[in-house]
Amino acid sequence: MKVLAILLSLAATPLAAAEAVHFTTEDYPPYNFREGEQIRGAGYDQVLLMMKKIGVPYSIEIMPWARAIALAETTPMHCVFTTAHIPERDGRFTWIEPLAIGRNLMVGRKGSGIDVKTIDQAKDYTVGTQRDDYTETLLKEQGFTKIDLASDIKLNLKKLESGRIDLMPLDEQHYVALEKSGEPIEFKFIFTQQTFSIACHADFPDELRQRMQAALDDLIADGTQAKILASYGLDKAKLPEVAANP
Repeated sequence: MKVLAILLSLAATPLAAAEAVHFTTEDYPPYNFREGEQIRGAGYDQVLLMMKKIGVPYSIEIMPWARAIALAETTPMHCVFTTAHIPERDGRFTWIEPLAIGRNLMVGRKGSGIDVKTIDQAKDYTVGTQRDDYTETLLKEQGFTKIDLASDIKLNLKKLESGRIDLMPLDEQHYVALEKSGEPIEFKFIFTQQTFSIACHADFPDELRQRMQAALDDLIADGTQAKILASYGLDKAKLPEVAANP
């Protein structure tokens, strides 16, 4: 995948006055995605407003997920979004949250004839996901053994549509958007529910983390976050209310 980097430095804060924060993310609609030469998304928009509010210089770079999260874990002053806050990741990062609360669905290829309604039933099939994505961890924790890994979600979708994998976990709103666009995929069952967050290096300066959290809290309190989420279709449940699998 071609890497797209943009440096967004705020004139109000000289680089000499504050070390820049380096954000990484992946192409994962509706949270972060390319639209022509622009980057948009429910997570991306919140990060821009948050950093503008605190007046600290920063950069944002889109790249494959495995590299994006690895940089945040290993390199000081790096953060990654939109990151699912799951127990396995908790102590590896410091957190700023929530950017959103989302559900993850298990989906299959339309017309495949695969009929699964539970995690245990799905374990008989090959399930694809992104390397080092939180869903890889969840699949392993749930006892899946037939896991096929790819560098990004677009490659997973190609594998699903060609029959190279049988199932894949997919964010609910991404699923809805793909189905509306005519992609041959269908919902099987709700796999997980999770908080989406900004995950920063474990040694990220706590004073700066607190300022970033306070800025995000302000976006939540004044209704800005809700408006951003609604603008990307993240304000309404799109599927019947059925319980997620334990």
